[in-house]
Amino acid sequence: MALDMAKYQKLFLEEAAEHLAEIGHALLELEKDTASVESIDVIFRMAHSIKSMAASLGYDPVSELAHRLEDRMQTIRSHGRVGSVDELSLLFRGLEALEQMVGAVRDTGEAPASNPDVLAALAAIWLVAVGVV
Repeated sequence: MALDMAKYQKLFLEEAAEHLAEIGHALLELEKDTASVESIDVIFRMAHSIKSMAASLGYDPVSELAHRLEDRMQTIRSHGRVGSVDELSLLFRGLEALEQMVGAVRDTGEAPASNPDVLAALAAIWLVAVGVV
């Protein structure tokens, strides 16, 4: 029995759009209160969901970026707040990059390569936050 990939892609696109909208709303809340536990948790959960859905459909670049965002949110969770305006800006950049990638999947059926600058920035800040560098 062959999988109906179009059906799963449509479901991914619908759910990803909802998750991205929730991340956007939560980021706006974090601008007002950088220690909003609810907003931090929402971003973490939505990034995790996008990561898992993208991985199951073979959209590895989308999954990788969502995973980096999820890891960053885990670090923010452990610190209890977004550490700086620059960090918040990076989270918005991550959201924008994910939105563009999901848009490309919608338009072409394929996941484009991740933005290497955003990936590196998410990883670098994460490494600093956990004391690796």
